[in-house]
Amino acid sequence: MRFRERTDTEQHVDISPLIDMVFILLIFFMVSTTFVKDMKLDLNRPSASTASAASTKAIRLYIDNAGDVYLDGQPVRVWVIQSRIRDLLASSASGSVLVVTDDQVPAGRLVEVVDQARRAGAQDVGVATVGEAGAG
Repeated sequence: MRFRERTDTEQHVDISPLIDMVFILLIFFMVSTTFVKDMKLDLNRPSASTASAASTKAIRLYIDNAGDVYLDGQPVRVWVIQSRIRDLLASSASGSVLVVTDDQVPAGRLVEVVDQARRAGAQDVGVATVGEAGAG
């Protein structure tokens, strides 16, 4: 029986699939990152000396100077707020709601919206000031 002599050949490791996988993971993490989108409403937010930064994961309700309420950029009626926030809280890790309001909004309207958010089961309901939500 005759054996072939083994010749030492140089072996290469192909890292192309590894690089492809790294790029795919990079794209996945970039796409799955949540970005905070502030509505572009012209609001004159009230200011407070005890303001602290709000969580970026908080559900945001907007009340403009006409008293109209917006949730996720869509106008929403006051009696619908409770069910919509309850649905959002079920899918959210954060139990907080932030009401971003104009300083000309009547207190009754603000209390009505905050009350609906609390009835929906929000653990923490806050009102945004300039220091919390930023300008504009």
